[in-house]
Amino acid sequence: MGKIKNNLVGIDVGGTFTDLISFDSDSDSYNFTKVFTSPKNQSKGVLNAIEKASINLNKQDLIIHGTTTTTNALLERKVSKTALITTKGFRDVLELGRRTRPFPYGLIADFTPLIPRNFRFEVEERVDFKGNILKKLNEKELLQILKKIKELNCESIVIHFLHSYANSCHEVKAKNVILKNWTNKYVTAGHEILSESREFERGVTASINASVQPILENYIYDLQQKLQNNGYKKELLVMNGNGGTVSSKIVSKEAAKTVMSGPASGVIAAAYVSKLSKIKNIITYDMGGTSTDVSLVVNNKPAVSSETELEYSMPVHVPMVDVRTIGAGGGSIAKINEVGLLEVGPESSGSDPGPICYGKGGKNPTISDANFLLGRLSPKSLNINENLEINENTEVILKNKISEKLKLNNFQSAEAILKIANNKMANAIRMVSISIGEDPREFCLFSFGGAGPMHACELARELDIPKVFIPARPGLTNALGCLVADLRQDFTQTLDTSLDKTNEKHLHSILEKFKSEGTALIKKQKVDIEEFYTEFSLDMQFLGQTHIIKIPLKDTNPSKIFIKKEFEKNYFKRFKVKLEKILPVIVNVNVSVVGKRKELDLKKLINFTRNKANSYRKVYFNGKWYKTPVYLRENLFPKFKKTGPAIVEQLDATIVIHPKDNFFVDNFGNIIVEIYND
Repeated sequence: MGKIKNNLVGIDVGGTFTDLISFDSDSDSYNFTKVFTSPKNQSKGVLNAIEKASINLNKQDLIIHGTTTTTNALLERKVSKTALITTKGFRDVLELGRRTRPFPYGLIADFTPLIPRNFRFEVEERVDFKGNILKKLNEKELLQILKKIKELNCESIVIHFLHSYANSCHEVKAKNVILKNWTNKYVTAGHEILSESREFERGVTASINASVQPILENYIYDLQQKLQNNGYKKELLVMNGNGGTVSSKIVSKEAAKTVMSGPASGVIAAAYVSKLSKIKNIITYDMGGTSTDVSLVVNNKPAVSSETELEYSMPVHVPMVDVRTIGAGGGSIAKINEVGLLEVGPESSGSDPGPICYGKGGKNPTISDANFLLGRLSPKSLNINENLEINENTEVILKNKISEKLKLNNFQSAEAILKIANNKMANAIRMVSISIGEDPREFCLFSFGGAGPMHACELARELDIPKVFIPARPGLTNALGCLVADLRQDFTQTLDTSLDKTNEKHLHSILEKFKSEGTALIKKQKVDIEEFYTEFSLDMQFLGQTHIIKIPLKDTNPSKIFIKKEFEKNYFKRFKVKLEKILPVIVNVNVSVVGKRKELDLKKLINFTRNKANSYRKVYFNGKWYKTPVYLRENLFPKFKKTGPAIVEQLDATIVIHPKDNFFVDNFGNIIVEIYND
């Protein structure tokens, strides 16, 4: 493992906290910082973190940044005013969708498309599914539409023509015409973002890109200016949802790819750390202040999907780390619903005012408050002073809003809140494992986030997962993901041809073409690359089916015999059935080109010391109190072994080890917990 010669900074913006990890090559050491996220302008929180960490930007060689700017804009519908131009007769594709319902029961539901109907326009043009031009683009009509769009004061335009994946000439021509007569460069041609079939998914993905492109570019420009004004002159990389990074100079062109970049960076870090610790298969479990994200990593490779749905009828069909998110974080609010049942989340108290135990005026009981009352969280770990008023407020509010209504004492109510939250998180883990044919009992639960290590042991017990892995810096894992992420470019091309009719040479040429394009794009970015590697795959299904399975390929020259065997093997693993008489179909061709950066030495993430004394406090487990040792993380040297109960505290997280669970520290400072199940 070569020594890093660069000074690096990784910054991840979460819903509650903005986290920073920096590496100084001169002192061969790390620096860590957590500050509250500034929701109205994330760049303010980023600069606050840099200032708090006393980082000299003049001496930094690379900053890698994970942002929730685009994700938040979409979820809150605070997007740019965008117009859509589509093929005549297809104005309502975004609204018709897949004729599904947001809820399985009931006939009433609200759905608002990303672009309203009066901002969607039709133009004469038509290409068939084979790419043949049936009707030429009416440029005169296009210019008339452009005048109407200008009158609506739109900031961005998306062009979405039927079957542009088969022949993009009309989208290319329309974009050129618009750029010559438009007020800015925010024009998205659908095929540039997603060149595959399915008009609804392609249209929504392109609309998402157009809607957030100005927002992302303005944010990145603002951040770059502030960094430059403070002395930073080098490259700024931005995390994408696929777990790779891209230069800030080109990131807004494909802004849709930055959606879910925060959760992706955590999975990348988990895969990186577990590989160093020689653990191949993990379930990542990231519980922060607002939500919980779970994902699957097999053979140290994160699962990547091109079928993410951000919310109902908002598919983002670009390659992303397959992360499932639920509304269960430390700030998730517990309440009694209309029928008298206890609910936890998805509503969150956020960072301001936050949970009651933060002492900032919170008025609703949360998961953090439950942990606080049960002795699992201390005022010190919350960075507040011991305050009897905070204790009293937490107890009184929980009693009035939860305990009296359930006829329980506060400790029973607090434990009930945690059990319901754990059950929600367990179901999310089942969705990323059991639902795709994987057995969670064969995995290790990799727990991180500020709140994850408090719940991991009980969650693993619920799922019969034998081991829990807690990294050296669990509350800063997403920032670490930024620090270690490689550069990546993804490509997709629709083939939609049965395997027996597939032209092998044509398939091989697509794979080679994308490999060359991806390598060239990464080389243009001013970042040192150790080596390149490329991942190839096919999206396949049996003839007549709608859902696809991703089939990995070894190189750019796969034979049809090899493809058939791999598809049948993967299909059987997923569904436990053979369909030998039905034709396999290649739907899409996928290529991911990765530029690997130098590896980091993670053994110095914790500065071990024995100068600080450990202590004891009472902690509530399974209906009774235990006198529990409280360890400081820096006191737990490699090879340290102990049996729970135990609490481990550090700057970025609190770790809860349950009674009878054994735990030890490995050579990298990670804690491995062996779960006791009677």
